[in-house]
Amino acid sequence: MTIHVLVDFATHLSGRTRLQAHTALDSTTSSDLTMRRLWEASELSAADFAEEVARFYELRRLTLPELIAATPLTGRFSPRFLREMALFPYQAADGKHRLALADPSDDAAIRAAEIVLGPGVACDVASFEDIATVLSERLTGKEPASEGVAETAAAGAADDIESLRDLASGAPVVRAVSDLLEKAVELRASDIHIEPMRTGVTVRMRVDGLLRIVPSPTGVLPQALISRIKILSGLNIAERRLPQDGAARLKLARSEIDIRVATMPTQHGESAVLRLLPRDRGLLDITKLGFLAADEKRVSRLLDLPHGMIVVTGPTGSGKTTSLATMLSILNQPLRKILTIEDPVEYEIAGLNQSQVKPSIGLTFATAMRAFVRQDPDVIMVGEIRDAETASIAVHAALTGHLVLTTLHTETAAAAVPRLLDLGVEGFLLRSVLRAVIAQRLVRNLCDRCKKKHMLSRADLDADPRHATLGFRPGEIICEPVGCERCGGSGYRGRQGVFEVLELNDAIRATMSAHADAVAIDKAARDAGMTTMIEDAIAKCRAGTTSAAEVLRVTTVR
Repeated sequence: MTIHVLVDFATHLSGRTRLQAHTALDSTTSSDLTMRRLWEASELSAADFAEEVARFYELRRLTLPELIAATPLTGRFSPRFLREMALFPYQAADGKHRLALADPSDDAAIRAAEIVLGPGVACDVASFEDIATVLSERLTGKEPASEGVAETAAAGAADDIESLRDLASGAPVVRAVSDLLEKAVELRASDIHIEPMRTGVTVRMRVDGLLRIVPSPTGVLPQALISRIKILSGLNIAERRLPQDGAARLKLARSEIDIRVATMPTQHGESAVLRLLPRDRGLLDITKLGFLAADEKRVSRLLDLPHGMIVVTGPTGSGKTTSLATMLSILNQPLRKILTIEDPVEYEIAGLNQSQVKPSIGLTFATAMRAFVRQDPDVIMVGEIRDAETASIAVHAALTGHLVLTTLHTETAAAAVPRLLDLGVEGFLLRSVLRAVIAQRLVRNLCDRCKKKHMLSRADLDADPRHATLGFRPGEIICEPVGCERCGGSGYRGRQGVFEVLELNDAIRATMSAHADAVAIDKAARDAGMTTMIEDAIAKCRAGTTSAAEVLRVTTVR
């Protein structure tokens, strides 16, 4: 009888959807024909298909909020049975037992449910996706099992994980994650933050260094969203109590992106941060990094040195990796062997031997550096000096005739010296190998399409003391953000670096004692002609590429 009902239902549909349903009927054997197969063959969404089913069978249509609000009776059934049959048993407000289902033509499933709930159970229609969502919430929650359920705790946990895996592989969750990634690529976001809260899930994306709230996926449970991300990045979806790190490589539209995933248990569930690394982005030319003309010549001269150490400093997200990758692309010639150890490998450069740290198997920066010096390299790049052992090996590699490029987390270029001394590097060794320290930050560029010029007046300086702090005078012309469709209303699009290049000379080396003072080193460098980051940023503000507010956001007056 079911096959005839499905044929009648297919005829009930209209237009192109009817043609698709009949095509599915003609290409499917009667034993394989189900309502789900008809839905998958059509172009209707799950909600629209459920509306057609409810209209054909003249049954009440339940939405996802109504299903979630209902009192479940799932504890009386096997979770696998409910998922496979797409059934959600619940107790109505009048105390009667009812059955929400996606396929009213499945008489066998209804009869099996009546054995548990009693004969004459009233049925309602819900979409396949909504039933899968509410079952995931109920079956993975802490709802106590009813009497007569003969399942062990281990079996229940297995069903729990299997339910999450099934839900995470379902169309709504897959589509939600894909939409988030596509939105991030469209906004040029570097990170996606998925954060469960008491009332739902918050999604934020970091665009040009600042977080921006974006609409959260609707009708998708937070744990299903996180589980999908875990599956993509090869993480254990059963582990929800400990942080995990993973990686994935996906193809979106016409581009490929590498994704670094980090999960963290929080009060209301697991949060996840996805770092997006487009694989097809071209390496920046040194002229496009944002160096002032004098600093650019200084850096080019430093890269011609046969050995020594060059350190790039700045906080996380300040563009250090991009600067190093650009330097490596300049050094990348057939006559040089270049080895890198990174965490993670963000830029893949042909001709370089690039490695990624794997602490779980003992491959750290320090162990890689020990192996590097036996590989006869000309240039070594260490992603970051994190400990005394790595610092010591890097210094000795520079002493033995290698050019070593690395990074540190310090506020200024001068502060790198006491930091290295604090890591146990001897002062006399540091004076011998350190060639330069480059400190940097990233400032947002004003949108070329909507920025406006403004001549400063005395009233402007009195109203906004930031201009006077930066040394602006009445009559000077600066540019200010406005906001348009191209820049998403922010007034900024893209970023550029602001730098200070501390090249060591005899006066600076004389200050590098065991108790070196960053202030004294900074003064000696400025006396030698070093342009500070704040001075670099002010020059870019006067050139009309950034704003005064942006300069003070990322740099410090000193």
